Amino acid sequence: MPKRKQDSDDDGNESSSSDVVCVASRKSLVDVSFEFFDPNPNVDYHAIKRLLTQLFQRDAEQLHMHELTELILSQPTVGTTIKTDGIQSDPYALFTVLNMHLHHQNTSMKAIANYLLSVTEAHDPPFHATLKALFSQSEAHVGLVLCERLVNMPVQVVPPMYNMLADEVKWANADGEPYQFTHLLFVSRAYHLSEEEESQLANRASTRRKPEANSSKKQRKHRPELEQSEMARPADGVYPFHPEDDILAKAALHSLTYPYVAPLPPLVQETRSRETFGLDVRGRVMLIPGGGEMIRELGGRMAALFGTG
Repeated sequence: MPKRKQDSDDDGNESSSSDVVCVASRKSLVDVSFEFFDPNPNVDYHAIKRLLTQLFQRDAEQLHMHELTELILSQPTVGTTIKTDGIQSDPYALFTVLNMHLHHQNTSMKAIANYLLSVTEAHDPPFHATLKALFSQSEAHVGLVLCERLVNMPVQVVPPMYNMLADEVKWANADGEPYQFTHLLFVSRAYHLSEEEESQLANRASTRRKPEANSSKKQRKHRPELEQSEMARPADGVYPFHPEDDILAKAALHSLTYPYVAPLPPLVQETRSRETFGLDVRGRVMLIPGGGEMIRELGGRMAALFGTG
């Protein structure tokens, strides 16, 4: 049975800019029913592994996605997937938390801990020092939070997943399970746009709007895209893939966006070296103090900003 069912017409008024652009540019709207399930070891392995590979991008291979997927599926009562066609279908989104101290001998968890120590040492020494201190003791436990979804999933599905995970952590702790976290380590993605690339995107958006200049209705429909194109450029040109990351970053003790360790494949290097637009995707890691109730609080902030469908 699903945990909870949420209906979305993909036309949420409080959606983030990235989601609204995707929806507003369509000629027609489609109603989609999202169902929330526990991770299912009998069905979800391949889809979850793909989502994790999407999350860690080209660094995924060195982080042992098979072992990480198996670990997630070994705790099916903590974590949520979202599907649209029943329990036997593939999940389109995943949200879960893993105890890094409890599973420190797991091949993937060990690789991820060393990986995060390495990238923070290279790009943010104070962050590295904090992580090293947390990983070298056993009293305070760190929860590794993994949240990933397909690109066309609306942000409104995220707050309910936070509330569900907060409840599951609370219930697990009540049963004596090891989910008492002092810190939460969120892994995510971001992308960088040069000023030239931003100009190209703005020109494309302007070109798409011109044929509709005489239609007041269509002008209103494309307004969110216009607002996005006129947003102030971040000083570093880095944008989150997931709009809720801005809320996480504000709550974080440390936040780092970093270039992936593994080199780009030769064909991608060649593409980006020419005058061809391609996203410069980067990793992001954020450390937030707290445990299950902090997850609930963050979900509440997201619900207030984005709504829940």
